Amino acid sequence: MTTTSPLDPRRERMLLLTLAGIQFAHILDFMIMMPLGPVLMKELGVGTHEFGLLVSSYTFSAAFTGLLAAMFVDRFERKRLLLTMFGLFAVATLACGLAPGYWTLLVARGTAGAFGGVLGSMVQTMVGDLIPFERRGRASGTIMSAFSLSTVAGVPLSLYLANHFGWRFPFYFIALLSCGLLALGWKMLPVLRGHLPSAMVSETERAHPLSAMRAVLADANHRRALTFMALIMVSGFSVIPYITIYITSNVNIRLEDIPLIYLFGGCATFFTSRLIGRLADRHGKIRVYRLVAFASLLPLLVITHLWPVPLWLLIVWSTVFFILVPGRMVPAMAVVTSAAQPRLRGTFMSMNGAVQQLASGIASWLGGVMIAADATGRVVGYNHVGWLAALATLLAIAYVGRIHMHTGSPPPAVAPLPAAE
Repeated sequence: MTTTSPLDPRRERMLLLTLAGIQFAHILDFMIMMPLGPVLMKELGVGTHEFGLLVSSYTFSAAFTGLLAAMFVDRFERKRLLLTMFGLFAVATLACGLAPGYWTLLVARGTAGAFGGVLGSMVQTMVGDLIPFERRGRASGTIMSAFSLSTVAGVPLSLYLANHFGWRFPFYFIALLSCGLLALGWKMLPVLRGHLPSAMVSETERAHPLSAMRAVLADANHRRALTFMALIMVSGFSVIPYITIYITSNVNIRLEDIPLIYLFGGCATFFTSRLIGRLADRHGKIRVYRLVAFASLLPLLVITHLWPVPLWLLIVWSTVFFILVPGRMVPAMAVVTSAAQPRLRGTFMSMNGAVQQLASGIASWLGGVMIAADATGRVVGYNHVGWLAALATLLAIAYVGRIHMHTGSPPPAVAPLPAAE
């Protein structure tokens, strides 16, 4: 049986925490590649370009499957589809740990991206289905706290495992964690079928797999939201994958000190992401996005132009970077989720996920092309990457005002949670 009764605060909180756990696992799987860069380059005998391909293979694969999912995502019940993708993601992450060399790891990363890339859009789709517009900024902040937790606990723990047991063990850890979260999601997440009647509007549209995608792209507001998201991803992922490589080679920070950077940055964003979400609900999602994005220009340019500095000063700037650069995604995701027509939200969010992954993959590849290691091992060209990121940020700030947000949502068809033991 299903019910259309509104979610009470306790149940809403439990659902958001479960979704944040799933988000945590696949964000950690993607993020762990960044600090592992120097280790993987040494162990696999590859350079910056090959490492950039390892990062972008995940995102390109995720972009392809996101587009594929957009053809059918609104025809299936949300919970079953989400957990199926999550289970396959866990298997692919395990394959990353078992990969015997560079090329097999490259294939395994692409496979993990194929399933992991769909997860983010599915999580945001369920948030849009379940959470009213007036609390969507706060909900996005809770989901984004998964990023904070991954930097506070996940990345340092994964680096500890890599430093003491080898680069494969972080992937084993993520696969095991995903199995536990899969069981939790099966118990806690509701069945969502409320979108199905409105998604299947006619026999003709049901018969053609591209009909829902055409319906999404026919809406100019959807196109504006997708363009906005692409600009954000370019501004972040041209810079982020190469931070560890740059600061270990150019800023003279020891690899053993990298977990401190993620620890301080993650602790800060654990609180600030939810604060930014509350401010977005109170003062306007577009206004708060513009303020945070404009403030993010400073740490973007500082991090990409750093010379050798003491560890404490690097931690200050990297913490500001963590607060503002990922922090701008909190109001941005609230804007984009609310830009979707409710009956097409699953298809739109899958396409948005594909755009995110494709744009971040292109940005990662472009960043790898723009930088190189000189004869002394120092990275050159990273300053140019910073200016590219700043330009994309300014374009996104100007563009966001063109997006119209739908402030209503259909009542979700939600199966009741099991009674507490």
